[in-house]
Amino acid sequence: MSLAHDVSTIFRRSMRATLRNPVIVIVGIMQPFLYLFLFAPLLTRFTATPGFGRGTALQVFVPGLLVQQALISCSFVGFAIIGEARAGVLDRMRAAPISELGVLLGRILRDVVVLVVQAVLLLAGAYAMGMRASLTGLLAVFVVLVLVAAGTASLSYGLALRAGAEDVFGRLINMLMLPVMLLSGVLLPMTLAPGWLAGVARVNPLSHVVAAVRALFLGSSVVSGTVAVGFALAVAVAAVSVGYGVRTLLDTRR
Repeated sequence: MSLAHDVSTIFRRSMRATLRNPVIVIVGIMQPFLYLFLFAPLLTRFTATPGFGRGTALQVFVPGLLVQQALISCSFVGFAIIGEARAGVLDRMRAAPISELGVLLGRILRDVVVLVVQAVLLLAGAYAMGMRASLTGLLAVFVVLVLVAAGTASLSYGLALRAGAEDVFGRLINMLMLPVMLLSGVLLPMTLAPGWLAGVARVNPLSHVVAAVRALFLGSSVVSGTVAVGFALAVAVAAVSVGYGVRTLLDTRR
């Protein structure tokens, strides 16, 4: 069978499971909405602070919030695959003529669709509060978000299969994702940080991705330096993570 058929088969199966329990999607959008409505207004007086960046508080805050949503939405998808592996569902998939890449990409496609729905709702709320951005910039932002989601979901599935148990995976993914988010500037620009902290953040690829998304919201060209660097890093991390996820599926065959 073709890869497209494999991906479509796994995607439909995974999406049906999600639609049977839409509460997960609804709950997943509640936290960013709380940040948007209860935290973003506090930043209005900080727009004149040196290092905060140009643009309104929402134009600086919402891009980081979108990247944070991509991370949170896709970081914990690995819990489901642990249960499927334990129940033998994953082995039955492997027994069918479906490639490991198809199994992984089908699940990732479901995760990306869920994220896009959540991101659209979040942007609708931000627009209702007065945020504005160009259509071209928003389309480019969604491309970056898809890459972040694909990379995060792949890593989550790979780590979950390596961990083999929900409690181990939960601690592992939290330990990994918390410093990555804190050092990415998703809530506040890292230009506000002291020199040593800003220096550490520059090593974090996600900080460049967040900077790229903010630049797109503020009207920067898709070929500008900041955007190009962030996009390139997002592509690289997604490719490495997908490779890791496929390798883990192969290594954990029974």
